[in-house]
Amino acid sequence: MAGAMGVAGFLGTTAIAMTAGVMVAAHAAAPLPRLNLLPGSLTVSGASSGGYMATQYQVAFSQDVIGAGIVGAGPWLCAQGVVTRAMRDCLAGSAGGPHEQALIAALRSSAAAGVVDDPSWLAPDRIWIFHGAKDERIGRAVADSLLRFYKAFVPLERIRFETRVPAAHGFPTVSDGGACAKDAPPWILACGYDAAGEMLKYLYGDLAEPAGEPGGELREFGQSRYVTRGALASMAETGFVYLPKDCAAGARCRVHVAFHGCRQGIGFIGRSFARQAGYNRWADANHIVVLYPQVEKSWFWPMNPRGCWDWWGYSGADYAARSGAQLSAVRRMLTALGI
Repeated sequence: MAGAMGVAGFLGTTAIAMTAGVMVAAHAAAPLPRLNLLPGSLTVSGASSGGYMATQYQVAFSQDVIGAGIVGAGPWLCAQGVVTRAMRDCLAGSAGGPHEQALIAALRSSAAAGVVDDPSWLAPDRIWIFHGAKDERIGRAVADSLLRFYKAFVPLERIRFETRVPAAHGFPTVSDGGACAKDAPPWILACGYDAAGEMLKYLYGDLAEPAGEPGGELREFGQSRYVTRGALASMAETGFVYLPKDCAAGARCRVHVAFHGCRQGIGFIGRSFARQAGYNRWADANHIVVLYPQVEKSWFWPMNPRGCWDWWGYSGADYAARSGAQLSAVRRMLTALGI
C-alpha cells in the first residue's frame, strides 16, 4: 500500500497534463440562481458512489461543510486511485475492508501539502452513517472502516451509525422505490424508513416535521458552465436544484448537496432520485435548498459506463482533492448559488 507522502503527492498531481479544455459549447440550459444562503449551513450526503463523493467533498472543503450523511459507502480516498483496490477493499470488503490508518495518514499529509483543507475543520461536524443490514454490495467491514476513519477526526458523540434497517444497497425511503431488501434499479428502497429525514435532522438538529407534499420547484440547470475539464469530468449537461418557494423568493435559507449513486443519474432514471429520495419534503419545511448534481455514463474516455461519481480516479489523479474535476465543479455550483 502506498505511503502517506506518496498519496499526498498523488493528489497534488493535477490532471493538467490531460489536455481536456474548458467546455466552449453554448450553454442552452439556465444557470443556477443566486440565492440568499446562510453562511455556515452547507451539508452534503450521498449513496454508494455518491456517498464516497460526499465524503470527498467534505474532506476537500472541510472549512465550508458542517456535516455529512453517508449511505452505503466507505472512507475518503479508499481506492487510492487504483480500480483493483476499489473492487477488492472498498466494495464487498473481501480483504477485510479498507485499511483506514493509511487513509488517515494520507489525509494529514495531503492537508500539509495544501491539496485539501486541514482535517481539524472536521472536528465540529456531524456525521450520519447508514449501512443496510442486507447490503451485500458494500460490506459491513467497509462501513466499519468509514466509522473508524471519521473517529480519527470527529468526536464519537458527533457521529451516528445506523445499521439496523433491513435494507439492501440503495437509498431507503418511507414508501417510494422498490423492495427494501432487493438490490435492483433504481436503488431507491421502500423500507418504511426516512433516511433523508433522519439524516437531515441529525445534521442540522433543529428541523420541523414536514406537513405535506413539497410545494417548491425542482428546477433544471446547465452544468457544463461549471465544469472545466469537459468530457473528462463525466458530468451530465443538466443538473437539478430544489427550491422551496420562500428560498426562491429571497428568504435566508440553508443548503444541502445530495449526490446520487451509480445508475441513479439523469441518464438512467431521470428525475427519480431528486423526486423520490425524500429530501424535498424536509427542505420545504425547513428553508433548505437542495442541489442535485448529475453524472453521466461514458464508455471510452473516461471509462464510466454506470454513471458513477469518481471515487477511484477516472477523472484525474487529483479526483479527491480540491482541484478534482468533479469536486471543483460542484464547488463552482455552490459559489453560483451564493455559498
